[in-house]
Amino acid sequence: MLLIGAAGRAPLTSVGPLVADIRADLGLSSSAAGLLTALPLLAFAGFSLLAPRIAARIGLERSLALALLLLVAGIAVRSVPTQLWTGTVAVGAAIACFNVLLPGVVKRDFPDRVAQLTGGYSATQSVVAAVASGTAVPLAATLGGWRPALAAWALLVVLATAVWGPQARARADATGPATHAALPWRSALAWQVTLFMGLQSLCFYVLVAWLPTMERDHGIPAGVAGWHLFALLAAAVAANLIVPVLIRRQPDQRLVGLAGTICIGAGVAALQWLPWTPAFALAAVLLAGFGSGMAIVLCLSLFSLRTTGQAQTAALSAMAQSVGYLLAAGGPVLVGALRDASGAWNLPVALLCALTAAMAVVAVLSGRDRTLPIDP
Repeated sequence: MLLIGAAGRAPLTSVGPLVADIRADLGLSSSAAGLLTALPLLAFAGFSLLAPRIAARIGLERSLALALLLLVAGIAVRSVPTQLWTGTVAVGAAIACFNVLLPGVVKRDFPDRVAQLTGGYSATQSVVAAVASGTAVPLAATLGGWRPALAAWALLVVLATAVWGPQARARADATGPATHAALPWRSALAWQVTLFMGLQSLCFYVLVAWLPTMERDHGIPAGVAGWHLFALLAAAVAANLIVPVLIRRQPDQRLVGLAGTICIGAGVAALQWLPWTPAFALAAVLLAGFGSGMAIVLCLSLFSLRTTGQAQTAALSAMAQSVGYLLAAGGPVLVGALRDASGAWNLPVALLCALTAAMAVVAVLSGRDRTLPIDP
């Protein structure tokens, strides 16, 4: 499971640092380059609803094995001339299956260790995301361009496929296909979890997309701003490992969700409206990053904690991630448009603070100790 988590992040975060090279090679416009970075999130939103249906037919393990094969193919196709968009959609579709189905595996196989497994999975993803981002440019220089640099991560996916293969065969022979649960669109609790997922994803992807630019606009050198983005991800890893301990010690998850939301909102507000120095900006970045790490682990844990079986977990995960990543895909675009229209960061940051206030409300509501009703 940790290998699948790693395989599902490196093909994504290795693209951003190479966008300039990709644009120069293919003659992409700025809008097309923006679409390239948003396309995986749109694929997450679209294919998240299909994953539970596939699992209902062929089982969780076989579905994940199929997604790994699709990811290998997508990475390979993405590096072929004229197939960048097709390969990128395939990569996003495969990772959407990981995102939706792995919480169901955790619910079924580790029902008493949901937070610990989710924290380890999230930490692995965050570490690999940072490594892939940081090594993208050196790999391109060493291997002779952006195409082999992106294709190189197929080796990690092949390793994950080889390790997962026996598990898929053994589980399929023993249990057969997974059962299917209806998507819980009429449940207030499901919508609370979904909105929490969407708002925390939106805030995180806005920070990843715009933090370096925001800091440069406030006089932070470009090199320092780049390291601050790394610090944001590092703080998220620390939170990924700490939050499971906090979840175990609380009767419910309301305080954990509220604390993570406050950290994000306070960090973003401090970046904009408190005195600017590199050291102070770093402290604000660490606070926002830690809050983001808290929020994502809690959100992924809620898929299992608020459901009664693996099929229902996959259904809630599909609903939350489909809507959530659709919101996340629009966040960076909206913030960029507000920045261009207003000529400053006050309006975009005010919007983010308002969204974190709404996020605090759904964090408390979804953090209550309840579960979805059992499917009839």
